[in-house]
Amino acid sequence: MKKTLFLLAGVLALACLSLASAKTYTVDLNHPSKAGSQQLTPGEYKLKVDGGNAVFTDTKTQKSVTVPVKVETNQKKFPVTSVDTTSEGSAERINSIQLGGSTTKLDFAY
Repeated sequence: MKKTLFLLAGVLALACLSLASAKTYTVDLNHPSKAGSQQLTPGEYKLKVDGGNAVFTDTKTQKSVTVPVKVETNQKKFPVTSVDTTSEGSAERINSIQLGGSTTKLDFAY
């Protein structure tokens, strides 16, 4: 009986851990944008951090694009999600994204 309860507690702990790491953020792109070598069309994306990758999922088409990033940790939490870009011809290059409510910054220009 104790063995079963211990096993059940372990499974629940792992399930909670996987849910906590599945946090997504909403990112709105108003212009065609380039993240790493990937081109993103204007629109709303769900952004998820998966290790050293940023996964952008278009909310309309559900198509996903994975881009390698350098994940940095700030001392203070960012109040909102913000995207730092520079103009590059008719598109924008994403340099970094600060994830609101967290201390995580994604660096695409490393």
